[in-house]
Amino acid sequence: MQKLWSYVAIPATALAVLTGSVAWVVLLRPFYYVQIGPLGVCQASGLTAAQARAAYNDVMDYCLGLRPDFAAGMLPFSAEGASHFADVRVLFILNLAFLALSVAVLSSLRGACLRQKTKLPRLAGRTPGFWAACALGGVILIVTALAATDFDRAFTVFHGIFFPGKENWLFDPATDPVILLLPEEFFRNCAIAIAASLLPLCLVLILTGRRQKK
Repeated sequence: MQKLWSYVAIPATALAVLTGSVAWVVLLRPFYYVQIGPLGVCQASGLTAAQARAAYNDVMDYCLGLRPDFAAGMLPFSAEGASHFADVRVLFILNLAFLALSVAVLSSLRGACLRQKTKLPRLAGRTPGFWAACALGGVILIVTALAATDFDRAFTVFHGIFFPGKENWLFDPATDPVILLLPEEFFRNCAIAIAASLLPLCLVLILTGRRQKK
Protein backbone atom coordinates (compact mmCIF):
# COMPACT_ATOMS: atom_id res chain seq x y z
CA MET A 1 0.00 0.00 0.00
CA GLN A 2 2.78 2.43 0.90
CA LYS A 3 4.47 1.77 -2.42
CA LEU A 4 1.28 2.92 -4.12
CA TRP A 5 1.60 6.15 -2.14
CA SER A 6 4.99 6.71 -3.74
CA TYR A 7 3.54 6.31 -7.21
CA VAL A 8 0.84 8.83 -6.34
CA ALA A 9 3.47 11.21 -4.96
CA ILE A 10 5.35 11.37 -8.28
CA PRO A 11 2.69 13.18 -10.38
CA ALA A 12 1.54 15.16 -7.33
CA THR A 13 5.08 16.48 -6.78
CA ALA A 14 5.58 17.30 -10.45
CA LEU A 15 2.24 19.08 -10.56
CA ALA A 16 2.96 21.05 -7.38
CA VAL A 17 6.33 22.23 -8.69
CA LEU A 18 4.95 23.16 -12.10
CA THR A 19 1.81 24.95 -10.95
CA GLY A 20 3.64 26.62 -8.07
CA SER A 21 6.28 27.98 -10.43
CA VAL A 22 3.54 29.42 -12.63
CA ALA A 23 1.45 30.70 -9.72
CA TRP A 24 4.03 33.04 -8.22
CA VAL A 25 4.55 34.77 -11.57
CA VAL A 26 0.79 35.18 -11.99
CA LEU A 27 0.13 36.33 -8.43
CA LEU A 28 3.13 38.62 -7.82
CA ARG A 29 2.00 41.77 -9.58
CA PRO A 30 5.17 43.80 -8.86
CA PHE A 31 6.81 41.38 -11.31
CA TYR A 32 4.87 43.27 -13.98
CA TYR A 33 5.12 46.71 -12.40
CA VAL A 34 8.92 46.79 -12.51
CA GLN A 35 8.83 45.99 -16.23
CA ILE A 36 6.50 48.82 -17.26
CA GLY A 37 9.39 51.23 -17.82
CA PRO A 38 11.96 48.87 -19.38
CA LEU A 39 9.37 47.41 -21.79
CA GLY A 40 8.16 50.82 -22.91
CA VAL A 41 4.55 50.10 -21.97
CA CYS A 42 3.70 53.76 -21.34
CA GLN A 43 5.12 54.91 -24.67
CA ALA A 44 3.27 52.17 -26.55
CA SER A 45 -0.09 52.53 -24.79
CA GLY A 46 -0.14 56.26 -24.04
CA LEU A 47 -0.90 55.52 -20.38
CA THR A 48 0.94 56.73 -17.33
CA ALA A 49 2.66 54.12 -15.18
CA ALA A 50 -0.16 54.38 -12.62
CA GLN A 51 -2.79 53.87 -15.33
CA ALA A 52 -0.86 50.90 -16.73
CA ARG A 53 -0.75 49.32 -13.28
CA ALA A 54 -4.48 49.91 -12.81
CA ALA A 55 -5.26 48.39 -16.20
CA TYR A 56 -3.07 45.36 -15.48
CA ASN A 57 -4.75 44.92 -12.11
CA ASP A 58 -8.17 44.92 -13.78
CA VAL A 59 -7.03 42.28 -16.26
CA MET A 60 -5.50 40.08 -13.56
CA ASP A 61 -8.47 40.49 -11.22
CA TYR A 62 -10.67 39.13 -13.98
CA CYS A 63 -8.30 36.32 -14.96
CA LEU A 64 -8.03 35.21 -11.33
CA GLY A 65 -11.77 35.20 -10.81
CA LEU A 66 -11.77 38.26 -8.53
CA ARG A 67 -14.23 40.18 -10.68
CA PRO A 68 -17.06 38.91 -12.90
CA ASP A 69 -16.56 41.17 -15.91
CA PHE A 70 -13.49 41.87 -18.02
CA ALA A 71 -11.93 45.33 -17.82
CA ALA A 72 -8.61 46.93 -18.71
CA GLY A 73 -8.57 50.26 -16.96
CA MET A 74 -9.02 53.11 -19.43
CA LEU A 75 -8.35 50.91 -22.46
CA PRO A 76 -11.17 49.78 -24.74
CA PHE A 77 -11.44 46.19 -25.97
CA SER A 78 -13.45 44.13 -28.42
CA ALA A 79 -15.73 41.21 -27.64
CA GLU A 80 -13.20 38.95 -29.35
CA GLY A 81 -10.41 40.28 -27.17
CA ALA A 82 -12.45 39.81 -24.02
CA SER A 83 -13.24 36.24 -25.07
CA HIS A 84 -9.53 35.43 -25.11
CA PHE A 85 -9.12 36.65 -21.56
CA ALA A 86 -12.10 34.49 -20.62
CA ASP A 87 -10.10 31.53 -21.92
CA VAL A 88 -7.05 32.69 -19.98
CA ARG A 89 -9.22 32.97 -16.87
CA VAL A 90 -10.07 29.28 -17.14
CA LEU A 91 -6.38 28.34 -17.37
CA PHE A 92 -5.34 30.54 -14.44
CA ILE A 93 -8.05 29.20 -12.17
CA LEU A 94 -7.26 25.63 -13.21
CA ASN A 95 -3.58 26.20 -12.43
CA LEU A 96 -4.41 27.40 -8.91
CA ALA A 97 -6.89 24.56 -8.43
CA PHE A 98 -4.31 21.96 -9.46
CA LEU A 99 -1.76 23.59 -7.18
CA ALA A 100 -4.16 23.33 -4.26
CA LEU A 101 -5.04 19.73 -5.17
CA SER A 102 -1.42 18.59 -5.50
CA VAL A 103 -0.44 20.26 -2.22
CA ALA A 104 -3.44 18.63 -0.52
CA VAL A 105 -2.43 15.19 -1.84
CA LEU A 106 1.19 15.62 -0.74
CA SER A 107 0.10 16.90 2.67
CA SER A 108 -2.18 13.89 3.09
CA LEU A 109 0.64 11.51 2.17
CA ARG A 110 2.99 13.24 4.57
CA GLY A 111 0.39 13.09 7.31
CA ALA A 112 -0.14 9.38 6.72
CA CYS A 113 3.60 8.77 6.91
CA LEU A 114 3.90 10.75 10.14
CA ARG A 115 1.08 8.78 11.72
CA GLN A 116 2.74 5.52 10.77
CA LYS A 117 6.21 6.83 11.63
CA THR A 118 7.58 5.92 8.24
CA LYS A 119 8.64 7.47 4.94
CA LEU A 120 7.40 7.01 1.42
CA PRO A 121 9.13 3.95 -0.04
CA ARG A 122 11.89 4.61 -2.53
CA LEU A 123 11.39 3.41 -6.10
CA ALA A 124 14.52 1.85 -7.61
CA GLY A 125 16.41 3.35 -4.69
CA ARG A 126 15.25 6.90 -5.29
CA THR A 127 12.54 9.09 -3.80
CA PRO A 128 9.30 9.95 -5.61
CA GLY A 129 10.51 13.55 -5.74
CA PHE A 130 13.59 12.43 -7.66
CA TRP A 131 11.50 10.78 -10.38
CA ALA A 132 9.07 13.69 -10.52
CA ALA A 133 11.94 16.16 -10.91
CA CYS A 134 13.68 14.10 -13.59
CA ALA A 135 10.53 13.88 -15.71
CA LEU A 136 9.40 17.47 -15.23
CA GLY A 137 12.89 18.97 -15.42
CA GLY A 138 13.65 17.04 -18.59
CA VAL A 139 10.51 18.28 -20.31
CA ILE A 140 11.11 21.88 -19.22
CA LEU A 141 14.74 21.78 -20.39
CA ILE A 142 13.60 20.64 -23.83
CA VAL A 143 10.88 23.30 -23.99
CA THR A 144 13.30 25.97 -22.77
CA ALA A 145 15.87 25.01 -25.40
CA LEU A 146 13.27 25.15 -28.17
CA ALA A 147 11.90 28.48 -26.93
CA ALA A 148 15.41 29.95 -26.72
CA THR A 149 16.06 29.18 -30.38
CA ASP A 150 12.73 30.51 -31.67
CA PHE A 151 10.49 32.14 -29.06
CA ASP A 152 7.99 33.41 -31.65
CA ARG A 153 7.42 29.86 -32.87
CA ALA A 154 7.20 28.52 -29.31
CA PHE A 155 4.70 31.29 -28.46
CA THR A 156 2.51 30.26 -31.39
CA VAL A 157 2.74 26.56 -30.51
CA PHE A 158 1.83 27.34 -26.89
CA HIS A 159 -1.36 29.10 -27.98
CA GLY A 160 -2.16 26.31 -30.42
CA ILE A 161 -1.98 23.79 -27.56
CA PHE A 162 -3.85 25.72 -24.88
CA PHE A 163 -6.31 27.55 -27.15
CA PRO A 164 -6.96 24.94 -29.87
CA GLY A 165 -8.86 26.12 -32.91
CA LYS A 166 -8.98 29.73 -31.74
CA GLU A 167 -7.42 32.88 -33.15
CA ASN A 168 -8.79 35.38 -30.64
CA TRP A 169 -5.31 35.64 -29.12
CA LEU A 170 -4.11 37.45 -32.26
CA PHE A 171 -4.88 40.97 -31.10
CA ASP A 172 -5.21 44.04 -33.28
CA PRO A 173 -3.89 47.02 -31.26
CA ALA A 174 -6.38 49.26 -33.07
CA THR A 175 -9.39 47.45 -31.59
CA ASP A 176 -7.72 45.90 -28.54
CA PRO A 177 -5.05 48.28 -27.23
CA VAL A 178 -4.99 46.15 -24.08
CA ILE A 179 -2.36 44.09 -25.89
CA LEU A 180 -0.04 47.10 -25.68
CA LEU A 181 0.08 46.47 -21.93
CA LEU A 182 1.43 42.99 -22.54
CA PRO A 183 4.24 43.02 -25.12
CA GLU A 184 5.74 39.73 -26.20
CA GLU A 185 8.89 40.53 -24.21
CA PHE A 186 6.81 40.39 -21.03
CA PHE A 187 5.66 36.86 -21.82
CA ARG A 188 9.26 35.91 -22.58
CA ASN A 189 10.28 37.22 -19.17
CA CYS A 190 7.44 35.27 -17.56
CA ALA A 191 8.68 32.08 -19.23
CA ILE A 192 12.23 32.77 -18.04
CA ALA A 193 11.02 33.41 -14.48
CA ILE A 194 9.00 30.19 -14.44
CA ALA A 195 11.92 28.13 -15.73
CA ALA A 196 14.34 29.90 -13.36
CA SER A 197 12.24 28.88 -10.35
CA LEU A 198 11.20 25.44 -11.56
CA LEU A 199 14.60 24.07 -12.61
CA PRO A 200 16.39 24.79 -9.28
CA LEU A 201 13.53 23.09 -7.43
CA CYS A 202 13.93 20.07 -9.67
CA LEU A 203 17.68 20.07 -9.06
CA VAL A 204 17.14 20.08 -5.29
CA LEU A 205 14.70 17.17 -5.53
CA ILE A 206 17.15 15.23 -7.70
CA LEU A 207 20.12 15.84 -5.41
CA THR A 208 18.18 14.97 -2.24
CA GLY A 209 16.46 11.98 -3.76
CA ARG A 210 19.41 10.08 -5.19
CA ARG A 211 20.26 6.51 -4.27
CA GLN A 212 21.58 6.34 -0.74
CA LYS A 213 25.19 5.27 -0.37
CA LYS A 214 25.73 1.99 1.40
